Amino acid sequence: MNWVEFLKPVVAMLVFDTLFALMTALVKKALADGLNHVVFITLRQFVAAVLLAPIAYFKERNTRPRFTTEIFAYMFMSALLGGLCAQYLFFLGLSYTTATLTATFSNMTPVFTFLIAIPLQLETVDVRSKAGLAKVIGTLMSVGGATLLGLYKGAALTHTTSSVQEHGAKGITSNSSSISKERWMLGSVLLVLNCISFSLWMLLQGNLTKKYPAVFSSTAFMTSFSSMQAGVVALTTQRRLSVWLIRGNIQIIAVVFAGVGVSGIGYVLMTWCIEKKGPVFTAGFMPLIQIMAALIDLFFLHEQIFLGSAIGAALVIGGLYLLLWGKSKEASATALLAKAVEQDGEKKENLEA
Repeated sequence: MNWVEFLKPVVAMLVFDTLFALMTALVKKALADGLNHVVFITLRQFVAAVLLAPIAYFKERNTRPRFTTEIFAYMFMSALLGGLCAQYLFFLGLSYTTATLTATFSNMTPVFTFLIAIPLQLETVDVRSKAGLAKVIGTLMSVGGATLLGLYKGAALTHTTSSVQEHGAKGITSNSSSISKERWMLGSVLLVLNCISFSLWMLLQGNLTKKYPAVFSSTAFMTSFSSMQAGVVALTTQRRLSVWLIRGNIQIIAVVFAGVGVSGIGYVLMTWCIEKKGPVFTAGFMPLIQIMAALIDLFFLHEQIFLGSAIGAALVIGGLYLLLWGKSKEASATALLAKAVEQDGEKKENLEA
């Protein structure tokens, strides 16, 4: 086995997870510092577009497919779902909750993708098989964990109220008021909607990559369109020009890091991993984002971790891996069946010869 080739996608996904967790923590601080959600999305996507456009031009100028009206419609909807709606719901939910909870809900994306794919006949379930049963149980576990995350906080497992006040953290304590609990639940609902929006985007991207197999170009177009869409929303809803002013180092760092590190470098790494190892392998690394975000929450942001969050996170991650295991088993069975059919065909050809 070539260990260098084996470790390349592993290292790439670890880098992506680290970048995403750091971005979540940075944006949490920037939003608390007054940065507007839609303005942030506009600037972040603009930075990513500026980074990716020249790369796409030089790397894919001879292989890029023709840009048709159908492709434009796909990219416009891709930008709307993944670039504007999903990000807006994500960052709004983040401002109401914590980086750890937000990262936990991100683990639900494969589950919602699976649930949406069933009625669209993009996914099949056979509960009589171990793989099909694992997919169903994993989905139910993850949905149950997400429900627990939103409805039950429980006792604080880290940081007493006094220590939180000492560090000046803005996290929700176990003695939170009813308003804070409402914000927590509202944030959870927003994060669920973010997962649904991102799942729809992933299903749309599955069709787009077949029709327009130019990763850098499609990502550059998507970030450009979503930056313009977010800009229109920001100009429509925010009448004050002051919201466009980036104040302080934390806001500048958050915008640049999110644009270059995550929308630019991070998503290129993730796309490369999907091409090399497939979506099941790539999705298996997503729960690490939550672990990294929890460590950042605990040691740097000094936010509290609650019993409900811990139990819910365990259910979400356990359910996710059951779902991924089931999909992996089905993929292996399909590959073996295809190989058997191919060998059977070769035998028949030899006999006829």
